[in-house]
Amino acid sequence: MTANELPPRGLSRRGALQLLGFAGLGTAAVSALSACAPGGSSGNTKALSAVPSSTAAKGEATLWFNDDDLLKVFKTVVPSFNAKYPQVKLNLVGVDIGTKLAPTLISGTGVPDGSFAADGAVGAQAAELYDLTSLMKPYVADTVQYKLDVNTVGGKLVGIPWDTDPGLFFYREDILSAAGVDPAQLTSYDALLDAARAVKGKNPNARPIPLEQDPNLGMQWLMMLVSQQQGSGLVDAQGDLTIDTDAYRNALTWIKKVADENLGARCEFASTAQIALADNGTISIVPWAIWFNFLVQTALTKSSGKWRVSQLPAWKSGGARSGVMGGSSFIIPAKAAQPQLAWLFYEHAIYSPEGIKQVFGPNTVYPNGLNTALPSVKSALSGPSLFNALPQLGNTSLWDVAAQASLGIPAGYHVPTWFNQAANYLGANLQLLMDGKMSVDDVIKQSVSGIKTNLVQRA
Repeated sequence: MTANELPPRGLSRRGALQLLGFAGLGTAAVSALSACAPGGSSGNTKALSAVPSSTAAKGEATLWFNDDDLLKVFKTVVPSFNAKYPQVKLNLVGVDIGTKLAPTLISGTGVPDGSFAADGAVGAQAAELYDLTSLMKPYVADTVQYKLDVNTVGGKLVGIPWDTDPGLFFYREDILSAAGVDPAQLTSYDALLDAARAVKGKNPNARPIPLEQDPNLGMQWLMMLVSQQQGSGLVDAQGDLTIDTDAYRNALTWIKKVADENLGARCEFASTAQIALADNGTISIVPWAIWFNFLVQTALTKSSGKWRVSQLPAWKSGGARSGVMGGSSFIIPAKAAQPQLAWLFYEHAIYSPEGIKQVFGPNTVYPNGLNTALPSVKSALSGPSLFNALPQLGNTSLWDVAAQASLGIPAGYHVPTWFNQAANYLGANLQLLMDGKMSVDDVIKQSVSGIKTNLVQRA
């Protein structure tokens, strides 16, 4: 979620995840689109290479977003866009992307001119999208490489990178201090385990590290620990599974230690239970995506001001302290009526300094800035902070920590067309591991077998 203030009363957990860009496409939708793009091929994709000038651009375009606060944020960008392109009318519409986009792309009826899309779903839609390689050429060097990798299918850029969702380390400064733990020394995952043990030594009821109960988010969390941090994803550049590797064994073994030693709290992100556990100090050590900040700002009242944030630990000395968990982009359907106009808006909102500041900086929707995600533009990440300091984080600079993490995310993160469906296997087996019902070897063996049989061989 993108949030600096309390969410609407009654906001569901699913609603929170939609605001975070985590809804994605449903299993049936992904299956249908994967059938349109076997193996992630974009061979049928046509190129969009020419766009009108500011004086020649005219017409009306419809862009889809989830019906949430992100839609409101991007609507604030429309006036500055229209100052450049006065003859263009934009309709920014809120829909349920997860259920509506896939069948619309397949049917070709009522297709929007552009749409928001979760990174995990872009590859499955490649054959239904414009190839944007030519238009993206001026911006490639200024874009975080892993976001280009995520949006590249068959050597073609079929998505426009938008946000980075870096993994960060959130912690309760007061609880670590009382346990004699120096946060500056928590630079390895072994040190993180020792810190959790120290906290539990002071409070036997503590379960410092959250262990995600949702199979989808649990798999995403595992990917954060595995992917960029250890140079592995679900697949390599050739599309081969990488689950049976040291990278996964390292992460799964660490998670199993957390569970076996009762150092972890089983809960779902943004659930009432997790909020209570984090607020009362049961949870205090949180390696998670930047959007844990959503809870710190909106829901953790008793512990407000006691949380801090830093880089993730590394798996080995000198290793990467960046990972990624989630993310989203924008796509332009091949059957769009006004694809050039959609591109002009995305170019303005994502790559112009003015657009970046309007989206991520303080605005009428979020007075402190849209600070549960960051841009994928390197020059923006290297520039002045777009976020206000947050008293909930002790006025530490979230921007400085998160921007460094985003810039440090290594390249080579490849997303298969069946990524979202993999949670039915890897995500489900991870749950059994955390519940003490499956070994590390069993998780790897059964996940590889299930994914190969039901996803890879049917793609």
